[in-house]
Amino acid sequence: MNPLITVISRVVVSLVLASLTAPSIAHHPGGTNERLTEVGPAADIILTAQDGNRFSLDQTRGKVVAVSFTFTKCADTCPMLTSTMVSLQNELGRDFGAEVFFVTITMDPETDRPEVLERYADALGCDLRGWVFLTGTEPEIQKVAREYGVFRRKREEGEVDHTQLTSIIDRTGTTRVQYIGNRFNPQEFLHDLKLLIDEDGPA
Repeated sequence: MNPLITVISRVVVSLVLASLTAPSIAHHPGGTNERLTEVGPAADIILTAQDGNRFSLDQTRGKVVAVSFTFTKCADTCPMLTSTMVSLQNELGRDFGAEVFFVTITMDPETDRPEVLERYADALGCDLRGWVFLTGTEPEIQKVAREYGVFRRKREEGEVDHTQLTSIIDRTGTTRVQYIGNRFNPQEFLHDLKLLIDEDGPA
């Protein structure tokens, strides 16, 4: 896997079309007027879900959304990230699905057809009432990865190199914070989700 996958520090990065930019601080935990920075509008995602239906990120408007990238044949870092997201799903309780929605996009669409993603989600305990796993054509996946600042390269032997970047998007469709890697603090991530659940709206 690409070495960037194992980066463990939490950072906020500007959302650009082609690559990642230098990180900045998201917010100051414990502050009296704590508020996550507005990174920029989140690009729409139009792909095919694990049930075979087309999905658009616009369908989640009004909810807080976490967008992550993985693929089912990944044997190391991807399962760790998904496991962390499952634990967050469980901690959110009734807010999961109602207030918070998870979107996971495969980096290996050739292998990860909808039925493969559905089996993968079921095996890991993902609640599909508030979580969608997405695939598409090679150009579609490459486009979404680029728009979300994710490096992706498929080797000739079939292995996929990619950065792990998880974006949190607010109810209005604005990216507010991004986490690099799979070893971030789940409680900090949960804290950010809850901040956005409780947020009234743009300042």
